[in-house]
Amino acid sequence: MNKTILIVDDSTTMLMSLRNSLSMSGLTVETATDGAMALEKLKGGLKPALIITDINMPKMDGLGLIQEARKLLRFTPILALTTESQQGKRDEAKRHGATGWLVKPLGGNELLQVIRQVIPGL
Repeated sequence: MNKTILIVDDSTTMLMSLRNSLSMSGLTVETATDGAMALEKLKGGLKPALIITDINMPKMDGLGLIQEARKLLRFTPILALTTESQQGKRDEAKRHGATGWLVKPLGGNELLQVIRQVIPGL
């Protein structure tokens, strides 16, 4: 299961929680605290199997990250994991290239089920 997941969230608690859950499942986890840092990692050559991003973050929000990441990684699944539940935000994320939308809080097992759906062969 040696796949890399990039998690982008400005909450260190959320990053640690997701990293622990996914690492225990055999996944490699990279993290970034905002969209700008994540984009730097992607431009630096990181090729994750999946990106999971918060929407509301400083410097570059999740919608901006999704839009820019799509220019670099055309087919990589991108999931928005956020407290936002408004349909307008979901539609905007989809227009920018998001694969799916998950609302926090989300348990580790639920997240793994979704990850298995979007990453073939996991």
